[in-house]
Amino acid sequence: MYTDNDDRCQRSSAFVRVHLRSHSKGHAVTESIGTLNEKPLHAALKAWYARPGDQFEVHVDGFVVDIVRGGLLIEIQTRHFSAIRRKLAALAEHHPVRVVYPIAQEKWIVRQAADGQPLSRRKSPKRGTLEHVFNELTHVPHLLSHPNFSIDVLFIQEEEIRRRGPARAWRRRGWVTHERHLLQVVGQHLLATPADVSALLPTSLPDPFTSADLAAALAQPRALAQKMAYCLRQMDSITPAGKRGNTILYTRRE
Repeated sequence: MYTDNDDRCQRSSAFVRVHLRSHSKGHAVTESIGTLNEKPLHAALKAWYARPGDQFEVHVDGFVVDIVRGGLLIEIQTRHFSAIRRKLAALAEHHPVRVVYPIAQEKWIVRQAADGQPLSRRKSPKRGTLEHVFNELTHVPHLLSHPNFSIDVLFIQEEEIRRRGPARAWRRRGWVTHERHLLQVVGQHLLATPADVSALLPTSLPDPFTSADLAAALAQPRALAQKMAYCLRQMDSITPAGKRGNTILYTRRE
């Protein structure tokens, strides 16, 4: 992982145009970034990720792509990889495709009244880690070993805005997520090859290992470890090696 603390971290979701500095000509240039129907977090991440010369909202092979950077197609996806599974698979057949996915390393929960007035603000005890990317990768496991596919995980600080919603939000006592706001990007980690993904397996794992072993080594819930094992198995990075009772044993491929 590496951090990036330049001025891009200060761009907010309110920007509909981003002013970039042209290093080659030494003068400011303006690239228009489309934000129609975008949620604040998506728009802010697109502004943060933008570079001079990028094109935005470009039609490619029947799909609209967030950013085109030379030959690279970049999609900002804050959640629900299942919604763009077909799009990613189709584009990756002919173009390099990168998905930019944010994980909230720190989150503040803000409760608002219906008119937007803040009622309370507290820090969530939950901290996102790189392994949480597997919550979404289970929807596109076949793409992880595709030579044209990569994922850039951004570690962010964010505000989650909640307002009173319909009765279905009973688990939060009626509070539902209204929108998410980017506060800062604090780091990123590029997964560009199957080896990058396989490297996330802890070296302390026994051989063979179970999903319970993986969960313990990662200090993560077993459900997340099972998703990670599923993705790695689809990539042929690990392979079943029998069972221990009803539990599948896995071993690394050489």
